[in-house]
Amino acid sequence: MSLSTPPRKSSPASDPAAPAPSRRHLLAGLGVAGAAGVAVTALPLVESVAPAAAPEALAAAPEAGGGYQVTQHVLRYYQTAKV
Repeated sequence: MSLSTPPRKSSPASDPAAPAPSRRHLLAGLGVAGAAGVAVTALPLVESVAPAAAPEALAAAPEAGGGYQVTQHVLRYYQTAKV
């Protein structure tokens, strides 16, 4: 019994009989490359955005419950909401 080395398997890229990549694979690769390009371009923008300032403190509500005020804006809303 003689020992022989098994035949090498050729890679698909070096095999001339292998089919060429389809157009679908090409377009998918272009899409992935485009998305990666957008991510790399947007990454510096994310780091440079300053954190939002703390919201200003709201005025304390009146103790007597007089927080609601009828203004011209409210009256106009009631006029337009009538059926």
